[in-house]
Amino acid sequence: MKNLLKMAPLLALLIVVSSCTSVRVATDYDRSKNFNDYKTFAFFKNGIDKAEISDLDKRRILRAIEAELLAKGFTKSENPDLLISIFTKSNQRVDVYNNYWGYGAWGWGGWGWGGFYGPGWGWGWNQPSVSTSTEGTLFVDLLDANKKELVWQGMGTGYLTRNMDKKEERIREFVSKIMEQYPPGTQQ
Repeated sequence: MKNLLKMAPLLALLIVVSSCTSVRVATDYDRSKNFNDYKTFAFFKNGIDKAEISDLDKRRILRAIEAELLAKGFTKSENPDLLISIFTKSNQRVDVYNNYWGYGAWGWGGWGWGGFYGPGWGWGWNQPSVSTSTEGTLFVDLLDANKKELVWQGMGTGYLTRNMDKKEERIREFVSKIMEQYPPGTQQ
């Protein structure tokens, strides 16, 4: 039991670290559509321009989507069946950890001579640490090009990296996980 208690903080850290690398995906689609009818695609500039991310990240996302669709047998076209749009949102997460350490003296447990003494009384250092992370959500919208109506939406949520060398890899991971769900009914 003592070993289990000693391992609890390590296990909690492993769970947090592993959860930061995964992308959670959800999709929704128009069940009345036959997705086998869609063979060609193009990007919907009006929708993409509204995404509030850098142009560099937009191009990274679009290249990843294009690669996924081409791998599925789609063709990029000037007269497409599907229009692709994206949008994003993000949330900043701030965690504050209170790391008190030092030695303490256990005094008389009430209001008595010299004031209140309780657990942790003594000298030590209270060193709070602050950690921030950004959780991002990428929405990939597929619109019927003729009707200009949404027929499929994929949403991927996960933690973003600050490491510029791994940014493109993380974007490809988001897009790949989302596009695994398209077309509906072909999930592995």
